[in-house]
Amino acid sequence: MARIALHITGDNKADAVLSRDPLALLIGMVLDQQIPIEKAFSSPADLLQRLGGKGPLNAAAIAAMDPDELVDIFREQPALHRYPGSMAGRVQAVCRVIADEYGNKADAIWKGTRSGDELLARLRALPGFGEQKAKIFAALLGKQLDVRPDGWRKVTTPYGKEGSSLSVADITSPETLAKVRATKKALKAKAKAKAAAAAGE
Repeated sequence: MARIALHITGDNKADAVLSRDPLALLIGMVLDQQIPIEKAFSSPADLLQRLGGKGPLNAAAIAAMDPDELVDIFREQPALHRYPGSMAGRVQAVCRVIADEYGNKADAIWKGTRSGDELLARLRALPGFGEQKAKIFAALLGKQLDVRPDGWRKVTTPYGKEGSSLSVADITSPETLAKVRATKKALKAKAKAKAAAAAGE
């Protein structure tokens, strides 16, 4: 088995898939919204299994699938996401870009980028990647996979900051996952209190 470089999900098999398959890691980031981080990043391993189990995931093959068939695979219990229909469509759209623009290689998106700005621009251009998601994924690449073009920390602020506990970029163990969870919970509570205070004015 390939060396497990990433420790995000708490599941060795899922982390091994993320470590050896750049497309799996990217799909995990696509799915990382409105569900727990470990669920988002373990779903690519489940997707691989449902597609036949022989890795790595193939962007061109996923892009060419019948959309309804892919939705059915996402919906199969346990579902790969809280919103399997829309997320299956988003994953397929990202795979289409990788197949058409990056020679069917997900890591071609970040390999050879000359600056943090270029890396961020490429990620932002992917379907479903807004500013925040692009920054978090670029921070993950920099912190854990040594993808560090000039200025990467600056463009990924605050997620690229050393020692932070803000996102999946900072998860390397069960302990750091718990820290990121606690930070997210505190930030959510703060935002809720602020909104309540504003509504009461």
